[in-house]
Amino acid sequence: MATYNYSALTRNGKKVNGVIDGFNELDAVARIKENYPIVVKLEEAKEKSKAASFLSMDIGGNKLDDKAFTLMCSQFSVILKAGVPIRRTVELIADKMTDKTLKRVLGEVAKDVEGGRSLAASFADRGKKLFPVTFLETVRAGEESGSLDSSFESVSEHYAKQTKMKGKVKGALAYPAFVMVVAVVVVIVLMAKVVPTFTAVFADYGAELPVLTQMLIGMSNFFRKYWLLLLGAIAAIILLFKLYGNTESGRLNLAKLQLKLPILGNIAVLNGASQFANTMAMMLRSGLPMTKAVTITSRVLDNYFISQQVGKITGRLEEGHTLGASLRDADCLPDILVDMTAVGEESGELNQTLSMTAEYYDSELEQATAAALAKLEPAVLVFLAAFAGFIVLAIYMAMFGMYAVM
Repeated sequence: MATYNYSALTRNGKKVNGVIDGFNELDAVARIKENYPIVVKLEEAKEKSKAASFLSMDIGGNKLDDKAFTLMCSQFSVILKAGVPIRRTVELIADKMTDKTLKRVLGEVAKDVEGGRSLAASFADRGKKLFPVTFLETVRAGEESGSLDSSFESVSEHYAKQTKMKGKVKGALAYPAFVMVVAVVVVIVLMAKVVPTFTAVFADYGAELPVLTQMLIGMSNFFRKYWLLLLGAIAAIILLFKLYGNTESGRLNLAKLQLKLPILGNIAVLNGASQFANTMAMMLRSGLPMTKAVTITSRVLDNYFISQQVGKITGRLEEGHTLGASLRDADCLPDILVDMTAVGEESGELNQTLSMTAEYYDSELEQATAAALAKLEPAVLVFLAAFAGFIVLAIYMAMFGMYAVM
């Protein structure tokens, strides 16, 4: 996505300036018009220098804490259901908030609401890029329909489920990541410290060394001599990969490649299906029209290819096609999800159908992630054992040869 600076007019004719992300200028304008009816100026933002970015950032960062955010939404729902006015609700939550970033934003939002500004518009402006678009649109829909407490409850449940899923994945990844780190450290220590010690002994050995021993010494010498070059090559590859991924075509091609990878590709597809079903269900439950719900959903999908394909569906929906038929033509999500969407439309229970489908794909994603990790752990251990066995065998073969000629 590109970043744009804009100037716009509010419904009262007041001029406002801001920054927004968009796939292109048309997408950026559409996003701005969700808050302000008239766009006066739009231009692509130039990247800030590192020094300017450092000086302008908040101390402690400006990253949204998932647990604090979910708790905030839950508090909004409970307090609003108790009949407390929105201004007082924001003040109460801001006073009790321990997260510094959210506390600052809520303090500013409380002043805006007291001045008559809508809650969604204030969150969007004060939070900048902090809050997810699904949160902002759900709050806006709740304000317009007069069911703000229900909107916050829906958001709270949605992000609580997402936070729980992320926690499970991170927890499952912790052990394999630890094993891989240990494997890398062991290999480095063996090649840089242990093997050279034996190499010095073998240098005085008159007879010809076994082939495995010669290979081990050659690898150790190469590693010690060219380790800086190896690190530079790895860094260059990572840099080129990131630069390519920052281009439009590169980002799209890498997203397509991700979907075709063995094991990981299936996880990416299931994740896209889960995100689509969960987000669409929440958007429709909030009362948003179909085209807007699809547009918002497309922006929160992790895979860029799926995001682009889903975003294009809005054009077909405006032409009168059903969501199920449009998804089938897009051919970017699993057939079960597409078929269930079509069934939900025909029965008039699309929201409930998507909710049930989301639960199915949440379960499938969790199982697929666990299965992938179950295959990764033994693979890392086998590699480590094979490498250690190779070193031991190479050293013992040379030692046996030395004893034979003594």
